[in-house]
Amino acid sequence: MPHKTGCSVCGQDLVYSAENERLKCFYCKSIYSTNAKCMEGHYICDLCHSLKANDIIEKYCCSCLSTDPFDIAVALMKHPALKMHGPEHHFLVPAVLLTVYYNREKDYSQKEAKIKQARKRSKSVPGGSCGFHGACGAAVGTGIFMSLITDATPLSKKEWKISNRITADSLIAIANYGGPRCCKRDTFLALDTVVKHLNWQTKKTLHCDFSHLNKECLKKACLYYNDSL
Repeated sequence: MPHKTGCSVCGQDLVYSAENERLKCFYCKSIYSTNAKCMEGHYICDLCHSLKANDIIEKYCCSCLSTDPFDIAVALMKHPALKMHGPEHHFLVPAVLLTVYYNREKDYSQKEAKIKQARKRSKSVPGGSCGFHGACGAAVGTGIFMSLITDATPLSKKEWKISNRITADSLIAIANYGGPRCCKRDTFLALDTVVKHLNWQTKKTLHCDFSHLNKECLKKACLYYNDSL
């Protein structure tokens, strides 16, 4: 769950030592000299701690080597800059998927440039598009991802088809749950659509840690609801 006090990664208390040590920032992976970390050893540099949502998504995804989209998404969702709902999820989806795709392909040379392109494209997907346009931005994010890895354009043939198809499949998965919107649920459903399409192996179960922040949570009617919170 997101943590308002202590470590934003795990919620544990911060501990301070008399002498500095060199630690890697959880988000940007840069090494800093610090005397502060949490009880689990997590350290977040001042820059990453104060970044805005899309900045932290880009920074973390460019440096992340994970191949599990849900692990990456949840780690980002726990950062204080990412709210329960918001258009940052429209960028989060393609950024996470591009990270996993290029990490799995071990093609790190293209990853950063593609993530930056995804950020530019996602800016045109407004908040509230799920209700006002009938097209959830998380689902559109899967289309942004697919168009980037296939180099699709409005004049493409096969690439155009599969980019629109993945968006459509994501929208169907999200629509089947009905309203009201939940940016966390819709993000998980969009990611899962691509996971199944590309036959990626991921963790078998995913439990949402954010339901207590969502007044409109579907609770047990949601696939990801965690009733142990």
